[in-house]
Amino acid sequence: MRSIVWCVLILAGCAADPTSTPAPAATSTSISTSISTPAPTDTSVAADIVSPATPSGNNVILFVGDGMGISTITAGRIYRGQQLGGTGEEHVLAFETFENVALVKTYNTDMQVPDSAGTMTAIVTGEKTRAGVLSVGADVERGDCEAALANPLRTLFEIAVEHGLRTGVVTTTTVTHATPAAGYAHAPDRDWEADSNVPEEAKLAGCRDIAQQLIDFNEGKGIDVVLGGGRQNFRPVSAVDPEYADQYGKRNDETDLIAHWQKEAPNRQFVWNLEQFNALRPDTPDQVLGLFEPSHMKFEADRADDAGGEPSLAEMTRFAINKFANSRHGYLLVVEGGRIDHAHHFGNAYRAMTDMTALDDAVQVAKDLTDPEDTLILVTADHSHTLTIAGYPPRGNPILGTVPIPQAYAGFMKPYTTLTYANGPGYKQPPADLSEADTQAKDYRQAAAVALPVETHAGEDVAAYAQGPNASALRGVIEQNRIFDVLYGALFREPTADNQITTQEDVR
Repeated sequence: MRSIVWCVLILAGCAADPTSTPAPAATSTSISTSISTPAPTDTSVAADIVSPATPSGNNVILFVGDGMGISTITAGRIYRGQQLGGTGEEHVLAFETFENVALVKTYNTDMQVPDSAGTMTAIVTGEKTRAGVLSVGADVERGDCEAALANPLRTLFEIAVEHGLRTGVVTTTTVTHATPAAGYAHAPDRDWEADSNVPEEAKLAGCRDIAQQLIDFNEGKGIDVVLGGGRQNFRPVSAVDPEYADQYGKRNDETDLIAHWQKEAPNRQFVWNLEQFNALRPDTPDQVLGLFEPSHMKFEADRADDAGGEPSLAEMTRFAINKFANSRHGYLLVVEGGRIDHAHHFGNAYRAMTDMTALDDAVQVAKDLTDPEDTLILVTADHSHTLTIAGYPPRGNPILGTVPIPQAYAGFMKPYTTLTYANGPGYKQPPADLSEADTQAKDYRQAAAVALPVETHAGEDVAAYAQGPNASALRGVIEQNRIFDVLYGALFREPTADNQITTQEDVR
């Protein structure tokens, strides 16, 4: 029970712990706060700047490594380099070749250490908001349906579809999780992923669950490519999952949103396994919805063991980019390595490193398939984690290994790992003797300084890297919502007599 409560408190979106027996699913819990401190003047973007714009013809690919703080990037760089046979420290990740770099302040308007809902809202709307809410104003308290309905924030996805751009979401979490959902949903609670999570009074007031909002997006015209996990949020409670005979949908309204989505337009394809995904053709005009797990997709370290088969993050990214190759007015694609965050919450650096490697692979695919003359690639994190890299390990020491103990201290010092967490489930008192432990094993849990059932987010700045149109705007130390300006500036330009779009038919 304690782990369920902590998952709610840290706003992590409970995921199955890969190193232990999964806890029962938590019931929807609403957390509200009376804090309403106004945001600084530079943490919002005036709405009227987006109204008259026209598409530039450029594309934007936004990569979000959920929880990919700077210590994760450094450790991931070393891990990747060592996997390739080097000492690791000298390795260069795919996005570390980008010349435009900034440090990003991640706080929410009510939280010093943020959550993903508030941070992604800042990125896709240009305004900071509270923790736990999706693309609604900072005055909306968590769980307040009526306030949310009255204070939606316009998102970059909404602006994009209004101007005829193609749109896509690729993630390893549920597609209704906080980071992907901020682009298309407006909700006072990030946990309202299915109708069974929404309180009855909120439904009566007119609030829709996040899965329903995805299906309804753009007046039902939808997002062109959606790939990730979370099919249980779209299927009735009576529906047996196609992959797991002991699992069912989560919709109390008995609506099959997937079937509804398919019936609304003839050019729509739904897939749920690797064989079906591999059969898709990117050169057709079809919209694609791929939901490869009832909940989150597998960690990269476990993906090969999935009975139904799942595409990698790189494979999904490749498909989406190829799908949009001939978009007349450009496209907006968000790709999330969402389970980096979950591995950190479990104190499991191995899976955090392998999922970050998967994100790096996806970035490389994007670099290979696009031209920096017309495609902005921006890589960042929504927030950090408490992972630390410490001790005095020699050059090339396994990043998941232990630090060699100097002979002079061998009598009273025990081995310890280079990677540890400031808090989390790895706390042990007295500290474990790691002399015989395999600290590089997939299920090994790093030590933590403070005992918590689930490791928390961290509040230091994260990095952002960019190449392509408007990438030079990414500079210095910036508020997180300024990333919106960089993305928007790549996709749109102010209208002139020569570039006006006059009809909706002209936009594709």
